[in-house]
Amino acid sequence: MHLLGQEKPKQVDVDLLTGETLTIVVDSVARDGAASIATVIKDAGDDPDITHKARIGARVSLLPEPGLVIINGGKGVGMVTKPGLEIPPGEPAINLGPRKMIRQSVEQVLEAHDRRDGVHVEIFVEDGEILAQKTLNHRLGIEGGLSILGTTGLVKPLSHEAYTATIASAMSVARACGARHVALTTGRRTEKHAQAFFMELPEEAFIQIGDFFQMSMECVAENGFPRATLAVFFGKALKMARGFPHTHAAKSSLTMDWLADLAREISMDESLAEEISQANTARQAFGMVYPDCPAVLARVADFMIQSAQNFCHGAAHIRAIIFDFDGNVAFDSEGQEERL
Repeated sequence: MHLLGQEKPKQVDVDLLTGETLTIVVDSVARDGAASIATVIKDAGDDPDITHKARIGARVSLLPEPGLVIINGGKGVGMVTKPGLEIPPGEPAINLGPRKMIRQSVEQVLEAHDRRDGVHVEIFVEDGEILAQKTLNHRLGIEGGLSILGTTGLVKPLSHEAYTATIASAMSVARACGARHVALTTGRRTEKHAQAFFMELPEEAFIQIGDFFQMSMECVAENGFPRATLAVFFGKALKMARGFPHTHAAKSSLTMDWLADLAREISMDESLAEEISQANTARQAFGMVYPDCPAVLARVADFMIQSAQNFCHGAAHIRAIIFDFDGNVAFDSEGQEERL
């Protein structure tokens, strides 16, 4: 709009791919030779992520070819270097959804000014290279900056959509890089322990699934991995064993009662079962069954594997590893007969 002669707009209305319209406050607009540069400040809403308050901009210039719209990534936008993502290697990490919205907005402005010019749009993110170091972009093969993701233009609360999209992308990249065995962890600490355990696996094979147990196992099946290992701490192991599709901490009391019943059945020790039922945390309960009651850990792992098989419909061989809180392997479902 500024490039075609309008004054700096205070805000713009952007049509989303859902059919909705979002009003965006414009932070700055300036002329740069034959181009115009505009920036906005990202507001991540109720669930801020690493890009909350980041300054994201576009440098726009005209091209002589009528109707041509070229979209590139500038400083702070990463480049795709590995196969398996929506965008092929060698392209800026700007997904098809954002590209479609950018092109749609450009065409709307040209039409409003009765113009048929070609347009070059370069998207940039201030300090994008620094911000990217705090993300999983490197694992996904996005180097040198952030990725411009999204499918609709709106982020759902709690970043569920963003997190599950990251899991799905990580699985796709692992498959495209030839991985046949993926190690699924719930966060950075368990991933660090898993990487020390599976030193032979490539970086792409390690995938942080957070609380998204069911969705991740479905992804394992969809991507055709023959083997998957769940490498977790005891608290998440209990939630997985119970078959919770989403292993959030809210179900802790019910889980302790279930574990107490399991310990009672296996050990025939009523006092142990009572102790476990009164435990405040999974960490406390873990100390009651490890190392003295390895059969309880074995049963928990059996239920974990069964739940995982149910969610991926038996499409993969599942291995369960439970770490103690120092990162040592407390139980490994492969070779459990020797351990027991």
